[in-house]
Amino acid sequence: MIALLGATGRSGEALARALVAEGTPFRPIARNLAAWDAVGLPVPLTVSDVGDAGALQRALAGATHVVSTVHARWTPQLLAAAEPDATFVLMGSTRRFSRWPDAHGDGVRAGEAAFLASGRRGVMLHPTMIYGAAREANVRRLAALLARLPVAPLPRGGRALVQPIHQSDVTRCLLGALKHKWREATTLVIAGPRALPYRDFLRAVARAAGLRAPPILPVPAGILVRLLPLLRRLPGLPSIDAGEIRRLAEDKAFDIAPMRTLLGVDPIPLDQGLALTFPASHTSR
Repeated sequence: MIALLGATGRSGEALARALVAEGTPFRPIARNLAAWDAVGLPVPLTVSDVGDAGALQRALAGATHVVSTVHARWTPQLLAAAEPDATFVLMGSTRRFSRWPDAHGDGVRAGEAAFLASGRRGVMLHPTMIYGAAREANVRRLAALLARLPVAPLPRGGRALVQPIHQSDVTRCLLGALKHKWREATTLVIAGPRALPYRDFLRAVARAAGLRAPPILPVPAGILVRLLPLLRRLPGLPSIDAGEIRRLAEDKAFDIAPMRTLLGVDPIPLDQGLALTFPASHTSR
């Protein structure tokens, strides 16, 4: 039996729909029954909070595979609550590679360390930026920003590399990880087919959303961080924090040969993924 934690989150819901579509039995686990009812799948929810050790142990009882799309910082609690012979498929983040420390990245690193030291079997998947999910706030938020900016101020002029992955490929990776016979605890980066400069990614998002791509204005990250208080006063602009700006200057490019080999997933190109993300813009052309 597969236990799926975080079933009402973006990646959790997408995986739940895929499991139902292929007829694979699973036990969805989440805190919010109303949120699960809104998903509309004919599978009863097990209500549990990962912070409640007793409830979590009861929710995971009998599960041979534990899939978790909740934050990786909860990994120690999952390890303690699961059956001794359970196999794990956990979601981390490539944020763990950032040189800019924050609570999110620190939590992923701590969860990864606990998993690798556990002696358990399974994998922690580290996705790059995920786009294309229902309710996702990455490329849609960027498109909203591009619609209002006369220029795009970017650290390094947007030359830093990004390698976003579409939600459908994340789901296929989770399914592939469930089917793989893991012999120990390991980690694996999952990403799009190729890295590209952020400025090219920005232009691709604008094109897919039916927008004019604003000119790129190279601005040092430190100056942008200092300008944040002023930018937050502008009406209608999506929120952005200092950490996001600093990470825009980092290269995020990864070898996905292990993903292709171990999980059997060949990710879709960015333009195809963006066409799925902004279907109205493409059908109106």
